[in-house]
Amino acid sequence: MPLPLSVAHAAEKGVFFPESFTLANGMQVVVIPNRRVPVVTHMVWYKVGSADEERGVSGIAHFLEHLMFKGTDRLAPGAFSRIVAKNGGRDNAFTSYDYTAYHQNVARDRLELVMSMEADRMANLRLTDAVVDPERDVIIEERRQRVENKPSDRIGELLNATLFVHHPYGTPVIGWPQEMAALTRADAERFYKSWYAPNNAILVVSGDVSAEELKPLAERTYGQIPARAVPERRRVTEPPIRAERRVTLRDAEVRQPMISRQWVAPSYRLDSGGHAYALQVLAEILNGGSTTRLYRTLVVERKLATSVWFSYNPTAWDMGTVSTGAVPAAGVPMERVEEALWGELRALLDQGVTEAEVATARKRMLAAAAYARDSLTGPAQTLGAALATGQSLDDVESWPARIDAVTAEQVNAAARAVLGQSNHVTGLLLPPVGKDG
Repeated sequence: MPLPLSVAHAAEKGVFFPESFTLANGMQVVVIPNRRVPVVTHMVWYKVGSADEERGVSGIAHFLEHLMFKGTDRLAPGAFSRIVAKNGGRDNAFTSYDYTAYHQNVARDRLELVMSMEADRMANLRLTDAVVDPERDVIIEERRQRVENKPSDRIGELLNATLFVHHPYGTPVIGWPQEMAALTRADAERFYKSWYAPNNAILVVSGDVSAEELKPLAERTYGQIPARAVPERRRVTEPPIRAERRVTLRDAEVRQPMISRQWVAPSYRLDSGGHAYALQVLAEILNGGSTTRLYRTLVVERKLATSVWFSYNPTAWDMGTVSTGAVPAAGVPMERVEEALWGELRALLDQGVTEAEVATARKRMLAAAAYARDSLTGPAQTLGAALATGQSLDDVESWPARIDAVTAEQVNAAARAVLGQSNHVTGLLLPPVGKDG
């Protein structure tokens, strides 16, 4: 069945067809015109995340994300979100290892309003102990609810900490509890003044606007903020894993036992072996739907698991990760699921994938790329994350062509380069001894 015209066009020409310019102060601006409705997604991405924190203040990047809503000389604490909501919009923010982003969805005629408010807090955040101290309690409670009360999140945190014992990717984005409790206003102000500058930020706007229309708005708002020196991103190198690492978490709250494994893998930016695009095709082959290898074998045919997954994340400033795992079917011992899962991966390494599997995976991936542009928020998130982790617009736009060029030989070489190595950690999430899974 031939690809739809839009899919073929995406493979040949690009994905999001962005427009771009740079302000005099060094702030990069990216526009993704989409005229379907008079709405825009407005995002500011700072090229700093939790992996850029100094040792001993884990969680400060995420803490500052919260504190950015606590006011300026112009806006009282909480006023930013209230004004966005009053004007019919929605706003939020998020922190990752490599970036921090603030975003709003608003009507086109409210765009300059949110741009002026976002520019204001980029340059004029005002913090007091009266607003900082209660917010510290908020992030500590957030950690309790999202991590400490959820065994699946706790095992994920433990897996990261065991996979990355030296690199800051092993420290949770939200922070370690003992360090979060000691965060201060001075810590937040130092982090803000070090990293939050227009020349360390990317503005991405997707929706009912063009670069020509946006440029004067950007110059009136962000363009008035002076550039300033920003620290170099200096990260330590993770030593190679030379022994088996295994983490077992038993908890009375576990309702679904789980086995998982993570490997260190190349990112787009650090892909010296040229494996990133082949690994993405491999992930699609193994986890692209109910007819793909792992699901068909472990869930449908052998009925050993209720779910199985395989994923690869190449969007990172430093290393990427490959992850796989499964949830056993009722009454199936974990040992049997583990043996079957690793058996499937060994068979993959021994026998390889076929050109037919690769062709089918490429077709699905190109279709997804073609339809991704229908969203407002999705393109802004994809481009922002890519630019904040060292990619260029050309890298993103050439993704379909690079995927379309991947061969079975390249997929097999990438699988051997990552899955065939000992650079992994295995995690087991189990109920207490003596209880059924």
